[in-house]
Amino acid sequence: MRWIDSHCHLDEPGLAERIEEVLDAARRAGVAAVVTIATRRAHWDRVLDLAERFADVWAVLGVHPHHADEDRLPDAGPLLAALSHPKVVGIGEAGFDYHYGRDRAQAQERNFRIHIEAARESGLPLVVHSRSADEATLRVLAEEHQRGAFRCVLHCFSSSKLLAERLIGLGFLLGIGGILTFKRSEALRATVAGLPLSHLLLETDAPYLAPVPHRGRTNEPAYLVETARTLAAIQGLALEQVAEVTTANALRLFSRLRLDEEEA
Repeated sequence: MRWIDSHCHLDEPGLAERIEEVLDAARRAGVAAVVTIATRRAHWDRVLDLAERFADVWAVLGVHPHHADEDRLPDAGPLLAALSHPKVVGIGEAGFDYHYGRDRAQAQERNFRIHIEAARESGLPLVVHSRSADEATLRVLAEEHQRGAFRCVLHCFSSSKLLAERLIGLGFLLGIGGILTFKRSEALRATVAGLPLSHLLLETDAPYLAPVPHRGRTNEPAYLVETARTLAAIQGLALEQVAEVTTANALRLFSRLRLDEEEA
């Protein structure tokens, strides 16, 4: 079995200082590729450096909504220029985060729409962050989808069945992470149990949100398999089928990404 960690942050503390160890553990666990996400423009170079150093690491560049106020994109130009790098497979993560309030909502929406413009123009997929902001996220994605198609994954899905169905109806994918394994996630497991595997990706969001039985530790790509086991159990599928389908989904979404055997 081979897996793709479709969303993590290898440049963050807890992973960056032991990157060789982290990637070796991931490979032993069957993780064939890792997609690492930059969260602000000042970090794009260090994420690209990781992608250049390691054949199985790929980059997504953007500005996280937490930084939208102080890191406002003037237009899609900086994103489009950076996307020429062959190891860049997507744009983001961008979107809304209302967990700590809505004081930055306007800046978040402006940056979000610029990311969507870059995704539409480049053809690369958009990675969306949405926390406590289902309504705003769906509104912007639906409005922008009407203006022109683009590819998209809502990462770290932990929302309602209604949001999942609406996004899948737009042709978008959902990233499933360690929250699925948490004891308090009964409602999420019930929702995900009924979602089509053809629209799901697996992710860790490492170094955050370590799955059971690793709760309380620094998360890392090797732990992806724990989330996969939970997904397989709640959908009544063999683990091998989850690996095959979610890996194919990730390769279809991140169409620039190549596994080692595909490059040979």
